[in-house]
Amino acid sequence: MDITLTSLEKEHSALLEAKIASQIASQGGWLPFSHFMEMALYEPGMGYYSAGAHKLGSGGDFTTAPELTPLFGAAICSTLMPVLEGLKQKGMPTRILEFGAGTGKLAASILMRLNDLGISLDHYDIVEISPDLAQRQQNQIGNTITQLHLPTQCEWLSKLPNHFAGIILANEVIDAIPCDVIIYENGIWYWHGVTLNGDKLAWKKGSAVDKSLLSEKLLSGPFSEGYMTELHSPANAWMQEVASHLDVGLFLTFDYGFPESEYYHSQRQAGTLMAHHRHHAIQDPFYLPGLCDLTTHVEWSQIARSALANKVDDVFLSNQASYLLDAGIGEIALEIADPRDPEVFLPISNSLQKLLSEAEMGELFKVFAFSKNLEQLLPGTSLENLPGLRGRNRL
Repeated sequence: MDITLTSLEKEHSALLEAKIASQIASQGGWLPFSHFMEMALYEPGMGYYSAGAHKLGSGGDFTTAPELTPLFGAAICSTLMPVLEGLKQKGMPTRILEFGAGTGKLAASILMRLNDLGISLDHYDIVEISPDLAQRQQNQIGNTITQLHLPTQCEWLSKLPNHFAGIILANEVIDAIPCDVIIYENGIWYWHGVTLNGDKLAWKKGSAVDKSLLSEKLLSGPFSEGYMTELHSPANAWMQEVASHLDVGLFLTFDYGFPESEYYHSQRQAGTLMAHHRHHAIQDPFYLPGLCDLTTHVEWSQIARSALANKVDDVFLSNQASYLLDAGIGEIALEIADPRDPEVFLPISNSLQKLLSEAEMGELFKVFAFSKNLEQLLPGTSLENLPGLRGRNRL
């Protein structure tokens, strides 16, 4: 692929690659892929998310739903409002915490919509590991709070509080949690890790995977020789941590992925791992470490099991289109613009097309939610009574 780099970018990637090579050598010539992915994305000052590269929007490497239109955040508010009202009625602070808040546009659109609806939010906190994005969030959200004269306090945290009551949001976070890669050969699953071939990073098969780490789907097959896929132990551990730290309230996340039966389909022979650079999708995960985003699709069935293991009320999975339509995104669009005015409404219509179309984000992107002790806030209300979550549960 012909990608023009500055001399500084070339040097940056080469330095990180050298550090990864040193780590491989110190580990006897083989590194678990999750360790490589951790370094490529999060190595302090060098990884994709911990360095200062521009990541989001037209000039970055990818565009998320909140970047397309504030309607996305406005629709989410339909789900959040009953929970916020329940917190207020119980005399508890109304609190939202967002993991990985991107440029802050989702937070800003939520704050604006809640303000339009006359709902005052006490806290909007953010857990963010990228210094560059944290700065952009502070600017975006600070401007919104100032312009609307909001009483909302906004704090940047290093981790989720141990006992949290409120709403936890995560938009396209789980796909960037490091994963491991496994390969199927001669009826056995092996770890597929990283080695050096000369001075180049390359794949190398490791030891057999302990069967206790494999789902029934992976154990039962059938899979073709050389079939590669991902295991998501770190993402599942993160989900368990979030579920255990939420005492009362709602968790809501959006990301691309599949339930187990689709994720480990026999025809998905190369898995879902992908690199992204300046809106180019790249098959080689070792291309330009530190400059490329690395992602995998989310395997939602195990994510759901991880939440259920921590005593949540219930779990819910649907596609993004069904969620947004049930949350009233169409009605909200008509509230803010007249469809008879094409100059105003056409950009809104184009954004809705991207969010809702099966050929765009409508089907591949999913919403996953769980509640915990929701009955304490909203007696007689279950997770699937909340706007946006009233459709078919795909779990």
